[in-house]
Formats: sequence, structure tokens, C-alpha cells
Amino acid sequence: MTPRELPLLGAVDLTHGYRRGEFTPLDVAHALVAHIARWEPHIQALYAFDAEALLEQARSSAARWHSGRPQGPLDGVPVTVKENIATRGTPVPLGCAAMPLQPALADAPPAARLREAGALIVAKTTMPDLGMLSSGLSSFHALSRNPWDTGKTPGGSSAGAAAAAAAGYGPLHIGTDIGGSIRLPAGWCGVVGFKPSAGRVPIHPPYTGRVAGPLARSVADVALAMACLSRPDVRDPTRLPAQDIAWTDLAEPADDGDVRLDGLRIGLLLDAGWGLPADTATQAAVTAAARRLQAAGALVEPLAPFTTRAMIDGLDRFWRLRAWLDLQALPEDRRERVLPYIRAWAEPASGYSGSQVFHGQAQMAALRDAAAGASEAFDFIVSPTSPVPAFAAELASPLHDPARPFEHIAFTLPWNMGEQPAITLPCGMAPGAPRPLPIGLQISGRRHDDLGLLRLARAWERLRVPLPPWPTWPSGPEA
Repeated sequence: MTPRELPLLGAVDLTHGYRRGEFTPLDVAHALVAHIARWEPHIQALYAFDAEALLEQARSSAARWHSGRPQGPLDGVPVTVKENIATRGTPVPLGCAAMPLQPALADAPPAARLREAGALIVAKTTMPDLGMLSSGLSSFHALSRNPWDTGKTPGGSSAGAAAAAAAGYGPLHIGTDIGGSIRLPAGWCGVVGFKPSAGRVPIHPPYTGRVAGPLARSVADVALAMACLSRPDVRDPTRLPAQDIAWTDLAEPADDGDVRLDGLRIGLLLDAGWGLPADTATQAAVTAAARRLQAAGALVEPLAPFTTRAMIDGLDRFWRLRAWLDLQALPEDRRERVLPYIRAWAEPASGYSGSQVFHGQAQMAALRDAAAGASEAFDFIVSPTSPVPAFAAELASPLHDPARPFEHIAFTLPWNMGEQPAITLPCGMAPGAPRPLPIGLQISGRRHDDLGLLRLARAWERLRVPLPPWPTWPSGPEA
């Protein structure tokens, strides 16, 4: 195993290698520092990266493995943590130059679980202002870029997490998702991104639809991360009761046999009912994926749109008001540091009536009911993750229009409001220059059936055609 290969190993392979003495966490950390030095100037995925602190964590982990007493299932596994998930001693600016830089006093629940499991926290990862954009555009962080084409965005708001996963900054990257912020960037960067059921991973502070979850290059690594992240934490009053879930039991066929999905009912959603329509390449890739699932025995049926423009317009009004109130709480000189796009988006809320805001919030409940109703008829639902491939890195969204900010989240948003688990996986490549761009397949499951969803996702990995090689060096106009 060469030093250049070590950072690219999955979490499962790393722990097997440590156990067999083939390499140590310190070997991996040294290799990862060099790997990041090659990539980071081109993609700007990290915040608060401290190479010496990483190496010190690795020395402690190596000593534990040498003594035969690893601390937990992720001991020595490099992970990154999204900037808005607090880690002790690091400021949490929320991607925004207006926020005060006060060191966090304690680890948020996901970071605490990672430390308890022995993971090496490599760095925090970048995000856009207040987590409200599907791109890496930030008034605080440098502009994050997509490793497949550095002229394109990695997506957001888990921008750096997805870029880091695609560039091979270790196997696990923890993001957050309130409308697609794990799945959209994961889809655009060609990695796996898992949004668990609401409450499955404790988070602090909690908010309607907000979850934390892992991004990785494989479902097996996502499952290993979930075994740690899903442990309880009393700081989250919305957490689900502790449950003994066999996360890493992905129901692999015996003796490498054929994948069979007999009896599964799968809905195929190609039209969300509002927002940008899925482009030709995306529709073709998702339809081809549905055919492969059907060939393995699943019953695939078309699913008509179940969400409406009224639902998203109501949610938009409520979120604008929330952002406007947050901005008004800032001193004027700090408010001016927020991205102009965010300020322009929030400004109309200054004239909203109480009735408009109340009815806007009610549409969030309507979205939840619609998602629950759609899920009831099927075991799983497949759809595009995004209607379009990754767009220019400098844009806030595909349309870059604060009056129409959410046209690209029509496939991802319902599962946040409905609290169901959803995952994105690579399913093809869209034409692009200088190279094709990833297309994401989204699969959602019934509420709380997180393990069932991961098992189907693993089956899809075995059914799909081989994927192109990972990017090995930056490409595009900024490379």
C-alpha cells in the first residue's frame, strides 16, 4: 500500500488494516496531510485544518492499536465535520463573515460520538452563509469547488464535506441537511450522502427538518458511521428512542450471488410537481436505474407529483422571515457583511403579515403530510437527487435568483419535512467539459426504516454499471 493510496481507503478497510498491522493511523495521517496539500489549494474544502493536531490524534490512536485496545469502531479513521457542527475550541461562524468568532465550549452530539469512537477529526468543512445556499459561496470561507471540475460548485450547504469526500480526504465526512444539504452536494460530487430519519442522529441545536448524517464513497462506510452517530444524546429533545440497529448488516447475498429485490414496491418520481424539470441526461440515468431495480425483481411503478407550488411558497415565506429576524438581530455593520444574495432573499419578509407567516408554516405541515402519504404506497421511492448537474462555482444556485431560490430542491425537500430517510448514490455521468459530471440517484424510505434503505442502497451499488475513476488531480479553469 503506497502513501498515495492510504487516504483513499474506506473506513472498513482502514480498520481491517490496523487490526492486521499492515499500516498505522499515523501512516494514514501523514499520507492524508500530503494528499490535502496537493488538493486543497484547488477546492478549498476545509476550515480550521491543523496538521499537527491531526498527527497527534493519530499517534494516540496508533498506540491504542499497538496495545490491542482500540477505543471504538472508528479508531484511527479520518473524518471531517461540517463547520456548523460544533467542535470544542473552534469558532462556528456558520459560513458567514457577520458572525462573531467565539470558540465552541463543547462538541455537538455528532462530534462527541466521533471522538468517543476514536475517529481522527481532520478538520471542519466549509459551508455557505447561514447554510442557506446549495453552493460553496460564502462571505467567510474561500469559494469551495467541485473536484470533478473546479469550475463547478460542489453544492451545499455541506459544500466542503462533499468536495472532501470526492477528493479523498479520508473516508467519512459529516454534514447536515434541512432541504437537501447532504444529498445535493453528494449527488453533484458523485459520492454517497445519507439523510437519516429525523431524530435518528442527535443534533444540537435541533430545528424542523434538520438532521446530521454521513457522506462517503460507499454505503458500507455510511453504515459504519451511523453505528456511532446514532447513539443517544440528551441534549437533543427531538431524538428518537435509543434502538439496537444492526447498521453494518447490509444483507449481502451469500457467496456473491445475484442481487434479488423480489417483492419490493418502488415508486419512480421523475416530476416533482414544481421547480426545475429534470434535464434529459438526469431523466435517462434515473430511468435506467429504475429498470435495473426492476430487472432484479422489484415492482417499479410511476409516482405522480405529490407536492405543490403553494407548499414551497409557504415554506419559503417562513424561512425568509426566520433569516430576516436573524439578520435584524445583528449590528448594522455586521449585517452588511452577509452575502448580498442572502440579504436580498430575506428582505421581502420585512413586509410579511402575521397571517402570511402562519400560513407559510402550515405549508410545512402540508409537505409532511404529502410525503407521508406518498411513502405509504411504496417500500421505497427513487428519483433524481437534483434536476440538473453541478453549476458554476460562483453561483448561489442553478438560477442564481433570490426571488426563486429553491427551484432545484423539489426532489430532496419533501423527505426533510416528512422526516423519512433518504440517500443519494452515483448513477451516471452527464456530458460536460472538461469532463462529465456526476448524476445522483435519490432513494427514500419509510419513516424510521433507515436500515432497510441502506440495504437497498447497497444492493444498488452491486447492480449499477461501473463508475468512472475518481478524480486524481484537479481539472477545470481554476486548476
